[in-house]
Amino acid sequence: MAMEMFGPQWMARFQQLWNDSPEVCDRLQKASFTSSIAYGFPDEEKPRGVLVIEHGKAVQAGAYNGEKLDWDLRASEDSWRKWMDKPPGGMALGQAFVTRRLRFFAGNYVQMMKNPLLAGPFIKHFGLMGRIGQ
Repeated sequence: MAMEMFGPQWMARFQQLWNDSPEVCDRLQKASFTSSIAYGFPDEEKPRGVLVIEHGKAVQAGAYNGEKLDWDLRASEDSWRKWMDKPPGGMALGQAFVTRRLRFFAGNYVQMMKNPLLAGPFIKHFGLMGRIGQ
């Protein structure tokens, strides 16, 4: 049976893949990146799942329960699935942001993409999502 996108089991697997990925975890550790990142759909009041990052490492993952968010990423289920099947590059993400297929309910996409220590791992983390069902 497939896991529900951004559900507790899905987020737990995402946390494991995040921490096992030097391209994401180690690079964000170098940037001392600490944030709460939520994921969900734009037509819903609240995000579905949250990942808590401390110094690059995912230390908590699960259903969103009202945590203060630094980042809240929303897209349609179709867009998320498309990006999971074929992870987007920087240009595709920029286009998705401009056309509002990828929306930031919290966080600053432009500032993040200007920071090479954050931009690379952000782009790479879409590839991790695509590996969750594997």
